[in-house]
Amino acid sequence: MDARAQSENCGKMLETEVSADLLRWYDVHARSLPWRVPPGGNAADPYRVWLSEVMLQQTTVAAVIPYFERFTTRWPDVQALAAAPEEEVMAAWAGLGYYSRARRLVECARVVAQRGGFPSDEVGLRALPGLGAYTAAAVAAIAFGQRAVVVDANVERVVARLFAIDAPLPAGRAEIREATDRITPALRSGDFAQAMMDLGASICSVRAPQCLICPLSSHCAGKGAAEAYPVKPPKKAKAQRKGIAYWIERDGHVWLVRREAKGMLGGMRALPDNGWSARTDGMGAPPVSAQWLEAGSVSHIFTHVALELDVWAAKVSHAPQGDGEWWPLDRLDEAGLPTLYARAAALALKGE
Repeated sequence: MDARAQSENCGKMLETEVSADLLRWYDVHARSLPWRVPPGGNAADPYRVWLSEVMLQQTTVAAVIPYFERFTTRWPDVQALAAAPEEEVMAAWAGLGYYSRARRLVECARVVAQRGGFPSDEVGLRALPGLGAYTAAAVAAIAFGQRAVVVDANVERVVARLFAIDAPLPAGRAEIREATDRITPALRSGDFAQAMMDLGASICSVRAPQCLICPLSSHCAGKGAAEAYPVKPPKKAKAQRKGIAYWIERDGHVWLVRREAKGMLGGMRALPDNGWSARTDGMGAPPVSAQWLEAGSVSHIFTHVALELDVWAAKVSHAPQGDGEWWPLDRLDEAGLPTLYARAAALALKGE
């Protein structure tokens, strides 16, 4: 055997050892999560896998679990979710953030229900509304046992450290994906993907990784300098925006509006505001003439924008112009206000 062939053979052996060691660790240490089946068990329900993966985007497991349990109690399968009014799903989603995901969730559920179920491969899954490369790969692997390369933020970190990949993100993601492909086994690829996620969430954490107890420690090229990987570009300063939210009260009700479908917090119920957006400060006039009192302000960080939202409150005798609805104050928690406006409402109520 020549040197090149020998090197390739050693590389394949190492990649096989990585997956075997990781799966042995996962068989003992897998997290118990409401959307999972035990290691080595039957294929998971694709509806539950898909729903959990959509919810987990940009959100922690701890935050998602109560939402997932409420959703699956109320809408136990994709047919039930497909039949749900969009506004009810949006209200149930309130607090999870990234609200465009909730709209695409309903759209996807309706497509899946109409076709009689989820496609079982990545190509078919990618064709569904709202399923990107990661979600399609995760559902294919975890729910259908297909070999798929699943790379989320945890997997990205583990693999970058394992192979000491020093190409800065986002350019380094192609190399990370290729390395993940090499170590993904043909069998139990769903368990392997979840094992990588668990390893990144527990042992191979962003800060202070526990290399001494890591099941992949003997294979890890980045051990000893793990926190240097993955290499991230300098953070860009967030744009700063200002706006005003209006608390308009009458006879035990507050005036709520529905935000435009496109844009930040699209389609959600909210307090009326002065037209702030990700691009500009709010400049509009109050929606009704009134004696306004300043109730304070709330700050909120979006992906690319930091917002300072002042809260003005008034009691009125007539409805503002434009579309909206009077919502009972004693049922305000049922309105599904996004976190920003829920905090603004709490401030206005406290001021009373």
